[in-house]
Amino acid sequence: MSDRDRKSRFKGPKTGGRGGDRDRERHGEQPGKHPGKPQGGRPAWRDREARGGGKGHGKGDGPVILYGWHSVTMALANPQRRFRKLFVTENVARRLVDEKIDTRVPPELVHPGDIDRRLGPDAVHQGLLAEADPLPGLHLDELPQDGIVLVLDQITDPHNVGAILRSAAAFGVRAIVTTARHSPEATGVLAKSASGALELVPIVEVANLHRALGEMNEAGFLTVGLDSEGQNDLSAVPLHAPLALVLGAEGKGLRQLTRETCSVVARMDMPGKIKSLNVSNAAALALYIGTSRLGLMG
Repeated sequence: MSDRDRKSRFKGPKTGGRGGDRDRERHGEQPGKHPGKPQGGRPAWRDREARGGGKGHGKGDGPVILYGWHSVTMALANPQRRFRKLFVTENVARRLVDEKIDTRVPPELVHPGDIDRRLGPDAVHQGLLAEADPLPGLHLDELPQDGIVLVLDQITDPHNVGAILRSAAAFGVRAIVTTARHSPEATGVLAKSASGALELVPIVEVANLHRALGEMNEAGFLTVGLDSEGQNDLSAVPLHAPLALVLGAEGKGLRQLTRETCSVVARMDMPGKIKSLNVSNAAALALYIGTSRLGLMG
């Protein structure tokens, strides 16, 4: 995916696409199976450009695009998620019935190549595609006062943000605070990378991260910025809840005003020759340290 596509917008129709048996297993189909095309000719969704909803969970009128088994089935299990359309292949339709999963809306049977042409050839959709409304987001003053919150300072890569969401769900993070601008939409690639975690971790969008961190400081949060040049190692910093771990964009790191607003700026010491990690890996390590130190692992 190019930099221009990193907003995770749902791509328009492409000519060609894959046919025959190629990669059917990746799409949730069996080689040699050729499920029938949808009734009534070409579905309308193949003839229009669809974009994901607004930033984060709560803005925008366009649909959120969800694809892949975990992303879609976790959304189906979330009563807050409102579905508009659901497209499934023949094998996936059978699996949904076998596993007694409530589809909430009548699914439309499609050929895997139809989903390929909608998403692009590299999307691992597993024969499942949904259009849904964005989830409502939290307001800053609604942040839980216990546990850990993650704050993302202009992290724009949807793969990284999705992976961070997945780690956040695994470690019981109470919410993620992110900027309304310079952040990916909660749709498409991000949702697939999050593997269902988008349904589990509330998102707070703020217009001004410096001001938001100041309000969090006043509300009693310990705001810890993570930076390889931090004065103290995170494992040695006295931590308390509510704790906010603040991560900066890969390459640029924390912006200066963000660093200055954090209560503490800490590093994570590692014994190897490479001293920095991908931001999603750094988030997972920081969460392990934070949850262990706060006694939240049990």
